Amino acid sequence: MDRPIPFTLEAATQSVRLFLLASQVHLFYWLRRRLQDRGVRRAAWIAGGVAGAGAFLLLLGDMYPIPLGRQPSWWRFVADVWTAGAFVAYALLLSGGLLLHWRRKSAARGAPDAAPAADRIVPDPPAPERRRFVEAAALSAVAAPLAVAGYGTFIGRKRFELREVPIAIPNLPADLEGLRIAQITDIHAGPFLTRRELEVAVAMANETKPHLAVVTGDVITQEGDPLESSLDALGGLRADSGVWGCMGNHEAFAKCLQLTERYGRSRGIQFLRQGAETLRFGDALLNLSGVDYQRKNSPYLQGAERLLNPAAVNLLLSHNPDVFPVAAELGYDLVISGHTHGGQVTLEIVEQSLNAGHFFTPYVVGQYQLDRSNLYVSRGVGCVNLPMRIGAWPEITLLTLRKA
Repeated sequence: MDRPIPFTLEAATQSVRLFLLASQVHLFYWLRRRLQDRGVRRAAWIAGGVAGAGAFLLLLGDMYPIPLGRQPSWWRFVADVWTAGAFVAYALLLSGGLLLHWRRKSAARGAPDAAPAADRIVPDPPAPERRRFVEAAALSAVAAPLAVAGYGTFIGRKRFELREVPIAIPNLPADLEGLRIAQITDIHAGPFLTRRELEVAVAMANETKPHLAVVTGDVITQEGDPLESSLDALGGLRADSGVWGCMGNHEAFAKCLQLTERYGRSRGIQFLRQGAETLRFGDALLNLSGVDYQRKNSPYLQGAERLLNPAAVNLLLSHNPDVFPVAAELGYDLVISGHTHGGQVTLEIVEQSLNAGHFFTPYVVGQYQLDRSNLYVSRGVGCVNLPMRIGAWPEITLLTLRKA
């Protein structure tokens, strides 16, 4: 049975939406004051129109969903681009204002006592060349984040990469040596990933000629997204031993767990929901288990120990990678996950990776090991919340089993 969205998540969603609306109001007053300072007539009407349009787009966009029906994909795309841009602009405005306030306070504390007017030294006005340089630098500082965001939206979002990863498993049977597993995850089909783009990802996975293909959750983002069309495209995956999957958190939020399972089966995708299937490769057995999204406020992998097969190599499909320590303790040899998008926006600053995913989980992207167990976390192919990818490019994964 589909579960409702947790109250805490809904409360957090409403709080973020209110903050973004408040930032639009602040931007309105700032813009009106600037226009009035420059003598622009009807400044309030202009500023109000801009801020009102932004608030309207925010309310009807899908960045923080509200039950207003099925908005067209282009509308939601524009809404999320606007929201992301407005948030960046507000952040720059706020940080610039705080910096200016701090500098004025510092100057006031360090200023000498008032001197007679005749003794005061009046500084020379800045040279025109210096003023133009400062203005150009300020404009560049404001434009740079927007340019990067534009790149991530219109180029980075479509920059699909095939990532080939060897997975070393102790005591791997000879008949499983070289077994190829293609993974597609975090699709979020809709305004940020079209049917055609998903078909490109499927074709890239098929080119690897996998023995097994897996889809590890988040086919869509919310109710009204093209679930059936996306599953039709994923039905084009080809693997010798079939296409398997598990459910992500957005299938639960969109209340389409049962529909995804049923329609996916009609397209040749077997979603394992607290279930397992043992596959034979020559004389070797591969036990493939799958679980629904594991909520952080609930114990992980309850009952998953019953899915293990001690005579086989045990592989677990779990959308949430945070289950890895529990899965390793239970005895799973490999966990395949997604969920994090690799941070979706990753920046390199002084050879250090600035990745928002680290605030939520220690398992952000790539391969991890605990004792004899392995975890692989894919960056996925789609976007959520922000319509862009920077640094964490969309990924189609090919995992190859090797004997440790």
